[in-house]
Amino acid sequence: MRTRGAPVAVLAAALLMLAGCAPTPGTATEPVGDAGAAAGQSRPAAGKTGEPADGRADLPVPKVLSFTADTLDGRRYEAAALAGRPALLWFWAPWCATCAGQAPTVSELAGRYSDRLAVLGVAGLGDKAAMDEFVTDLEVGAVTHLNDQAGSVWRRFKVTEQSTFVLINRDGKVVHKGWLDSVDVTERVAALVA
Repeated sequence: MRTRGAPVAVLAAALLMLAGCAPTPGTATEPVGDAGAAAGQSRPAAGKTGEPADGRADLPVPKVLSFTADTLDGRRYEAAALAGRPALLWFWAPWCATCAGQAPTVSELAGRYSDRLAVLGVAGLGDKAAMDEFVTDLEVGAVTHLNDQAGSVWRRFKVTEQSTFVLINRDGKVVHKGWLDSVDVTERVAALVA
């Protein structure tokens, strides 16, 4: 990793108040129910980006993971690939200073837990060129990012502001939805993959 991450994080913190994308205290930080995970099980479609690996193709897919979307690089992504292991969904916007400050942590978590955690960025509230620039400049290209300009995945998870983390356990239950700082998300992910 290049050393650009530290200056970007400092800049992000400085711009946080100016950008107006800091969370409002008490909003969207409480754990939520399983979002329908117990009902509506299906099987993943084969042959698409995001296909389950390591023999997980036979796992039932919770309803919360029964969706498809396009990645920033134009491939079709099957969320069914997330079935059977914990997942971290990161809802971000390309102009959000808070999101820029979280990028190094998301990248680090994706690398540290690559064999036990699925990490998926869900980009919205901006144009594709700005999304691509965000991924490149903040060095989070190792993470798969969805191009959710239309907001369909944001609406599916009832996300109304950036930056929001959605944590899903291996059974497909949403165990957290809301803003987390780098320490909190790191601790919650460690507990999720334990």
